[in-house]
Amino acid sequence: MLEAKKTNGIREEEKAALADLATKTRNGFVKFMRKYKLDALVAGVGPGYIEAQPDLIPFGIFFGGLKGSEPKLIEIAYGFEQATKVRKPPSL
Repeated sequence: MLEAKKTNGIREEEKAALADLATKTRNGFVKFMRKYKLDALVAGVGPGYIEAQPDLIPFGIFFGGLKGSEPKLIEIAYGFEQATKVRKPPSL
């Protein structure tokens, strides 16, 4: 604990990884979204390797967008939910 207090929590290795991630995001995802004028990127997420287990289907869906696009993403996700009626709230 005392050693941790002597740091700011981020070493050079983490700083380099964050810088690399920011560069890849700018040069990949951001360029892609802007080039094709997309509001969102949608992907299914599942329990593992779907290719290895074709009888499994995704159990979730991901809506991603550019920084500041949260209101549009909520609108798209809500529209999807209303159009498909596939959402099943968890039973507690």
